[in-house]
Amino acid sequence: MDINPMDNVETSDNASTPSESRLNTWVAITVALLATFTGICQIKDNNIGQGMQQAQADKIDHWAYYQARNLREEVAKATATDLRFANAAAAAANPALAEAIRNYDALADEQATKKAALMQQAQQDQSTYDALNYRDDQFDLADALVALAISLLALTALTQKKWLYFLALVPTGLGVLMGLAGLLGWQIHPDAIVALLT
Repeated sequence: MDINPMDNVETSDNASTPSESRLNTWVAITVALLATFTGICQIKDNNIGQGMQQAQADKIDHWAYYQARNLREEVAKATATDLRFANAAAAAANPALAEAIRNYDALADEQATKKAALMQQAQQDQSTYDALNYRDDQFDLADALVALAISLLALTALTQKKWLYFLALVPTGLGVLMGLAGLLGWQIHPDAIVALLT
């Protein structure tokens, strides 16, 4: 006696209607497109993250060099002042001492100039970081919205509710908008939402 496994399968309950099949197709296509779009955004977001790390490292380096230049400037000023006061009478008679004072004064001026340039570089590094962070926030928000959309699409596939599919299109559209803003450098940045999430 052969057993047919299909004898116990109820085909009438398991068969999906054409409407359900169409809805599942739209859900699958939407999820596939969102996954592809998110993958593209992740590549750009990772590059921006690396740029942010580099800008942060550069800023720290430039401020460290600034502090070193500041220290060198102060030491040169203090040494020149010590030489002036300790040997005020001897400075006029000793040209080497007067030359040493001029050298320390010149060193202090040089360090002050280099220190100012380093401050500008560090401030530029901060501006670069802030600009990259702005775009990183756009990608972060796009990720969150797309994740919400995919969750709603999963519920749509389970419940077969068309209204839920259309509800899922709201975060889908917003997520795509924020992702495109990050990719294309658009100035769209919902500060209130980003502040809430950070």
